[in-house]
Amino acid sequence: MISATTEIKAQFYDLDPMNIVWHGNYARFLEQARCDLLDLIGFNYVQMAATDHAWPIVDMRTKYVRPIRFGQRIAVTATLVEWENRLRIDYRIADAETGEVLTKAQTTQMAVHIRTGETAFESPAPLLDAVRKASA
Repeated sequence: MISATTEIKAQFYDLDPMNIVWHGNYARFLEQARCDLLDLIGFNYVQMAATDHAWPIVDMRTKYVRPIRFGQRIAVTATLVEWENRLRIDYRIADAETGEVLTKAQTTQMAVHIRTGETAFESPAPLLDAVRKASA
């Protein structure tokens, strides 16, 4: 499996009135780790667009285990678990210092042809090639 870990420090603007990271900001943390993972594979959004496909998120699940607090350093690990018919990425957010798991998440993206809007039920060959290369 291919994984990438991104370290992030929770900022004041991430907080809600209870002084913990607002749940909506977790999507941004996942996106940062997903981009690092896709860079590692060599198939980020620029390469996706070059295949005439967009990859919208069709499902996102988040399990909040413990809150993230102001100034806390977190390690967001994104792991590619499916790629043949869709992109499914699992995430684990942990305290960067202690390793304590704070959040588990998952996103699913489907390839959609940009011009026609049709869903591709098999991943385009350039993605499969990129994953094979990154796995080698």
